[in-house]
Amino acid sequence: MRGVLLVNLGTPKAPTTQAVRQFLNAFLSDRRVIQMPPWLWQPLLKGCILPFRGPHSAKMYQQVWTKQGSPLLTITQAQTAQLQALLPNMRVRYAMSYSAPTITTALDEMASAGVNTLTVIPLYPQYSTTTTASIHDAVHRYYSRQHNSPTLHLYSAWWDTPAYLDALSANITHQLAGQAYDHVLFSYHGIPQSYQDQGDPYYAQCVATTAAVCARLALTVPHSISFQSKFGPAKWLTPATKDNLRALAAAGKRRVAIVTPSFVADCLETLYEIGIENTAAFKAAGGETLLRLRPLNTDPAFIQALAALCTAY
Repeated sequence: MRGVLLVNLGTPKAPTTQAVRQFLNAFLSDRRVIQMPPWLWQPLLKGCILPFRGPHSAKMYQQVWTKQGSPLLTITQAQTAQLQALLPNMRVRYAMSYSAPTITTALDEMASAGVNTLTVIPLYPQYSTTTTASIHDAVHRYYSRQHNSPTLHLYSAWWDTPAYLDALSANITHQLAGQAYDHVLFSYHGIPQSYQDQGDPYYAQCVATTAAVCARLALTVPHSISFQSKFGPAKWLTPATKDNLRALAAAGKRRVAIVTPSFVADCLETLYEIGIENTAAFKAAGGETLLRLRPLNTDPAFIQALAALCTAY
């Protein structure tokens, strides 16, 4: 039997301080995410960051939480169900790196079901050591403890697959139809500059993604790239999205469309950081409208692009 495992970052169980602290503790304890030595980092995490960031982040989650729960979780569940419908002869499941269902739980289920060929798709189109590599670590760690392993197909990056680029471009075109805008900003999740300096290809893949999409869109207005979601005092990829938006407003750009290609599902970073926080910053700087374009979410063309990845082997 063939299996497919979609993996995303994860989400708190609830928009509460305790649940957010538990999620952040798991996320920020990953050495792929924070490369600082544990003996130095863990006291800072437990003693300074979690006590203060937990309540602050919980308030943000409360503003985007839905009746169904975490947007990231419910969208990932829907993506999985749609992909399963397209691939009835495969066992399609999802997992989260830092929340339930865990990668270990999902792989246990695959083993119990007799899956002997497994495709793992990190739900990150662009590769980074902070995201995709962590998933690869978890999968290899799991099978290093097993007496049997399926034939594994682990995707590293799939930003350059035509089906994904076509789906993303069509999604943008559909949302921009009939809208007035004078600039398109491509905002990607940031990573520390030091990671790029060490060889992480993420930045180059973000630039290439933007170029490929713009070629398909044939944009008639200017566009630019920025990076969001900075954490901690270290230098991250620049320009920062909020700084870029303020600069655009100061330059007279009144209606900016913002695209988030590194996110395939709405989450805190798209709904709150872009939709609320950065929108307010743009307007405070003189901007009129920040048109937040939804990620691919459950777009049928995107699910078809995922199916193409699953059947490529």
